[in-house]
Amino acid sequence: MQSHYNYEQAAAAVENRGKELYPDFKIHEEDKHILRALLCYFFQDDKVATELGINLNKGIILSGPVGCGKTSLISLMRFMQPQEKRFIVKSCRDISFEFIQNGYEVIHRYSHRSFYNHEPQTYCFDDLGTENNLKFFGNECNVMAEILLSRYDLFVSRNLITHLTTNLSASEIEAVYGNRVRSRMRELFNLIAFDKTTKDKRK
Repeated sequence: MQSHYNYEQAAAAVENRGKELYPDFKIHEEDKHILRALLCYFFQDDKVATELGINLNKGIILSGPVGCGKTSLISLMRFMQPQEKRFIVKSCRDISFEFIQNGYEVIHRYSHRSFYNHEPQTYCFDDLGTENNLKFFGNECNVMAEILLSRYDLFVSRNLITHLTTNLSASEIEAVYGNRVRSRMRELFNLIAFDKTTKDKRK
């Protein structure tokens, strides 16, 4: 059984859109397997997903070194979806700044409210690990850990999907967010990872 999707044509479309949005954007030869994995997920292509070991019912965590192109590539995947299904890319640092201003309501904003108020419910939290533990009226909070735990509960009960980008390793994630978060992330995400030796493309 062959895939119904033309991956070469889709890759060309991604590259063309990337050049429109980002200076010097290019799909590098060594990254084409990453693009194929992302495309098969967002196409919901059962055949290729099975070949690649991707679970279409989970989200994506796109991991790789600083400057490898994670943010631009995951952002371009939005255009591979119908308008009504497009996820929102939100910087973890921006969420941390929102927490300083608005406190614990921010955790609710990116978890429970995004489901129950029928707002676009799928988020990609960009650059996990760049935010800091913050205090609100003297109370310290690991904001992203709390958001991920809340979204995990909704993933289990309502199939709420979450995506992430990060340059942290699994052990670094556990050190920053704890074993409880890392354990749930295994259930929440498919890991798609750039090679650790991938060079910074912004240089």
